Amino acid sequence: MVRPANFGFNQETAANNFYQQEDERAAEEIRELARQEFDGFVALLKDQGVNVEVVGDTPKPIKTDAVFPNNWFSTHPDGKLILYPMFSPNRRLERRKDLIELLIKKGYQISEILDLSFFENDNQYLEGTGSMVMDHDSKTIFACYSERTHPFPLKYVGELLGYEVVGFKAVQEINGQLSSIYHTNVMMHVGRDLAVVCLDSIPKASEKQGVQKALTKTGKKVIPITQKQKFSFAGNMLEVSNDGGEKFTVMSQTALDSLNVGQIQLIEKYTTIISPSIPTIEKLGGGSARCMMAELFLPKQKS
Repeated sequence: MVRPANFGFNQETAANNFYQQEDERAAEEIRELARQEFDGFVALLKDQGVNVEVVGDTPKPIKTDAVFPNNWFSTHPDGKLILYPMFSPNRRLERRKDLIELLIKKGYQISEILDLSFFENDNQYLEGTGSMVMDHDSKTIFACYSERTHPFPLKYVGELLGYEVVGFKAVQEINGQLSSIYHTNVMMHVGRDLAVVCLDSIPKASEKQGVQKALTKTGKKVIPITQKQKFSFAGNMLEVSNDGGEKFTVMSQTALDSLNVGQIQLIEKYTTIISPSIPTIEKLGGGSARCMMAELFLPKQKS
């Protein structure tokens, strides 16, 4: 997780992230609130024994969205680290060699770095585990196509990892107009036993059935959420575990408040919920709890 230095509203990403809202408060007040929300989130994870590697954002160059590292890299159990092509030029500054070097210093073993940023030269984008929701057990990638998730780099990553790609179109209504959902992890989450998905956002019946089939064939319990719940970041969840093997579903307090009793009981049947309060980050950044966590699957040297 990357502790923000200059968190704020990003005009470039607002072009297709309709979850972002501008705020009239002073820039430094917003930055301080974001840091407080971040620190509270990390504390909740650590209280449950979840291992969190916290890296500070560098003050310069200014990176308003550095708190969302899952978009620019992903890690994998075979030691692969993948760098992704980003839609927004100012977000490309988030790709940091020193962060990768820090992981190596901390004992994480990286066997191969695959830099896919060359796709940016052809205006092709794939924003990490924002664009892709991965089910590592079944080796499946779920992805909704958008201005930030293009088919060719998506297919490329699927082939690199040996994962099946389930691609589809997902839409939402904004001011009476239908628009593509910018990131898949806004409308769906896949855990070990559970999947939370806004099926209502997939207009094509065959694609909706394809997503359902891919989820249920692995025995997952599918929890549908509404479009309204999706707008409250109810699809933006991540399952994590601690060293004791306990499983947790992480979602924001905003997301938790939008769920009904039955949905919460189903999630709690399989995992414990961790729900940080991050309203400033959600409002200005247009991302929620899952976006703030880049999973570390890399093998680690034994100390």
